[in-house]
Amino acid sequence: MKYEKDEISLEKGIEKEWIIANGIGGYSSSTIIGANTRKYHGLLVAPMMPPGSRHLILSKVDEAIIVDGKSYGLYTNVCKDNISDGYKHLKSFEKEYIPIFTYQVEDILIKKFICLEHGKNTVGIYYYIKNGEKAAKLTLAPVVNFRGFHTTNTSEHFDVKQEIENNKVSLIIDNNSQHPIYTYVSEGRYIKHENDIFHNMYYIEEEKRGQGAVENHVVPGVYEVDIEPNEDKYITFVCSLEQNIEEINAKDLINKEIVRLSTLIYNTDLLDDKRKEAKDIDYINMVKNFVVATDNFVVYRPSFALYTLIAGYPWFLDWGRDSLISFEGTLLKTRRFSEAKEVLLTCIRDMKYGLVPNGYSGYDSRPLYNSVDASLLLFEQVKKFLSYTNEYEWVREYIYPSLVKIMNAYQERIDIDGNNIYMDEDYLISSGTENIQNTWMDAKIGDFVVTPRNGKAVEVNSLWYNALKIMEELTILLRGKEEAKRYGELAKKCKKSFNEKFYNKKRKSLYDVLGDSKIRPNQLFALSLSYTVIDANSEIAKEIVNTIEKKLLTPYGLRTLAKGEAGYREKYEGDMIKRDMSYHQGVIWPWLLGLYYDALRNMLKVEKNKQEKKKLEAKIAEFKSKTKETFVKEMNHGKTVGSICELYDTDGKKYREQGTIAQAWSVAEVFRIII
Repeated sequence: MKYEKDEISLEKGIEKEWIIANGIGGYSSSTIIGANTRKYHGLLVAPMMPPGSRHLILSKVDEAIIVDGKSYGLYTNVCKDNISDGYKHLKSFEKEYIPIFTYQVEDILIKKFICLEHGKNTVGIYYYIKNGEKAAKLTLAPVVNFRGFHTTNTSEHFDVKQEIENNKVSLIIDNNSQHPIYTYVSEGRYIKHENDIFHNMYYIEEEKRGQGAVENHVVPGVYEVDIEPNEDKYITFVCSLEQNIEEINAKDLINKEIVRLSTLIYNTDLLDDKRKEAKDIDYINMVKNFVVATDNFVVYRPSFALYTLIAGYPWFLDWGRDSLISFEGTLLKTRRFSEAKEVLLTCIRDMKYGLVPNGYSGYDSRPLYNSVDASLLLFEQVKKFLSYTNEYEWVREYIYPSLVKIMNAYQERIDIDGNNIYMDEDYLISSGTENIQNTWMDAKIGDFVVTPRNGKAVEVNSLWYNALKIMEELTILLRGKEEAKRYGELAKKCKKSFNEKFYNKKRKSLYDVLGDSKIRPNQLFALSLSYTVIDANSEIAKEIVNTIEKKLLTPYGLRTLAKGEAGYREKYEGDMIKRDMSYHQGVIWPWLLGLYYDALRNMLKVEKNKQEKKKLEAKIAEFKSKTKETFVKEMNHGKTVGSICELYDTDGKKYREQGTIAQAWSVAEVFRIII
C-alpha cells in the first residue's frame, strides 16, 4: 500500500490513518502525513497494566532539515491557529508491515521507518538520509506527554525532571516517577529545553465527536545530528518505558518485526505453492495485508499469562463477545492454534455463575459480566476450534467442564449485574430488564436504552439452540449417549417453541425480540450457526434471506435496522449522545456480512434441487467476489491503511468509515469470507 505525492495533500492525507500494535495492548497511530487528528494518536501509546490503562507517551517527533541556515520542517501539525506544511516535502507514504515516510528537501532524501518492539512499550524510528552536495543538520524534537489516552492535557506547565547521559534522556513528567520515559538517539547531541510547551494541538476528529479537541504537550529538548555532504546517514531514535534503550538499534527492531510477521504469514499455509491462487500477486498481497491486520488484535495479558483478542483500536480492550466472533478469522484461519487455546482459556478464566466476562475494566482489570450471548458464542467457537484441530482431549480437560456449568446456569437463573437470564417454561432464554442491555446492541444514554431488547431475543435463542446441540454432540463423544440425552431433548423443545413463536408471517422475517417486529440483522443467527434453529431448506429460511437482501444488505455490511422503521438513523455523527442514538439504529456493520455468508452456505449444504443449488453457488461466488473487491479497496485506499473500521454510515449514496479505525470482527469476518 503506497501513496504517492498526489495522494498525500493536506486534504487527502489528513483523512487517512495508520496503526501498528505491540502485542500487549499498546500501539502507534497517526495520519499518513504525520498530523495527529485524534487524542488517541501517538507514536507510543503504552498500557500501564497491559493491555489496559493506556497512556499517551510520545505524541510525535517533529523533524527538520537545516541547510545553509534554512530550516525545512518535515512535520505537519494542525493547531487551532495554524497548520505547518511538512507534508509538502513528503514524497510518499507506504505501509506493508510498518509505516514508511519518504521526504525530499532540495537534493536530500530522508526515509523514516516507524516500528514498535513486540511485547514491549518501545517505539523505534529509523532514519536513512542520503545527503546532497551541502552539509546539513537533522533535528529531532520529541513531543511528549503522560496522560490517560481517553483524556487531553491542557496544562500550561509540565513538571519535567530530566537526567541526561550522553544521548540517553530519562524523563519524569508530572511526578509519575514509577514510569520514567526514556529517549535516545544513536548519534549527535541533545539540547535540553526548559518549559518548552507545544501549545494547542488540534484534534479534528475529536471536534467531530464532541470531545475536547485541543491539547498541550511538552518538548523536553531537541536532538541534533550533523550530516556531511554526500553522506549516507543511518540514525536510530528510540522512546520507551524500558530502561536499556541505548542497546536498541531501530533497524534490527524493524528486521525482527518483519521476520515475525512474515513467519505468521508463512504459517497460515495460505501461500502454499500447491495453491493455484498463491501465484497471483494480488492474492499474495491480500493475504499479507489481512494476516498483518489480524495480528494487531492478538494481545498477551501478562496478569493472566494468556493471550486475548482486542476488540478494536484505538479505544477498545478485549470483549468476550467480540473475541469469540473474531476467533475463527483471527486465529483459526491463520492457524494460530496455540493462541486460540489461550483465548478460550481467557474466556473461561473468570467465568461467574455461567457467564463468560464480556470484558475487563481498563483501569483495574475487573471482569464485567453484561452479556447474555458471550457464553453461548463460546460453544460455536469450541466446535470450530475442533473442526480445525481435532483436539478433543484438550477440550475434554480444559473447556468441557465450563460448558456444563454454562448449561446448568442458563437453565436456572443468572442475576449477576442485573442480567436476569433464565430459561422460561417454553425452553427459550429470556434476559435483561428495562434498564439492562446485555445483547450486542447495548447503547445506553444514562438510564435510557436506545435499542431495548430485553426479553427473548432472536440471536440469543438461536445461540441457545446451537449450544444445546453442540453440547449434545460433545457429550456423546466425551461422556456417552445417556448423559447427552437431556441436551438433545431440551434442543427439540427449544426448536419447537422458537419456530412457533419467532416467525412473523406478515413481515416474512423473524421477530427481533418476541413482541418486536422491527427488521434487524440478528435474525440471521437462526440460519448461520452450526445448528440452525430454522431449517435451512425451509421456505421461512428463504423468506428471511430475501428480507435481509432487500432491506439490510449493502456492499459494506448489514444495516442494523431497516430503513423506514421507527428510530432509523443512517448517519453516525455528532457528540456521544447523537452517536449512541445511531449506533444500532440503521448504520452499517461489516462483521454482520459473516452471518449472511454462513446462512447462504448452510442453505447450500441442504439444498437438493440441482438448479437451486447452482443458483446458490453463483450467489455465494458473486457475494465473495464483491466483498473481496470492496474491502481490498478499502484496506488499500480507505480511511484506515491496512485495516477495516468498525462501522459505516451513509447518506444513501456514499458510505463513510466511522467508529474505531481498526475493528477485530470487521477484519476477521471479511477475511473469513474472502479467503
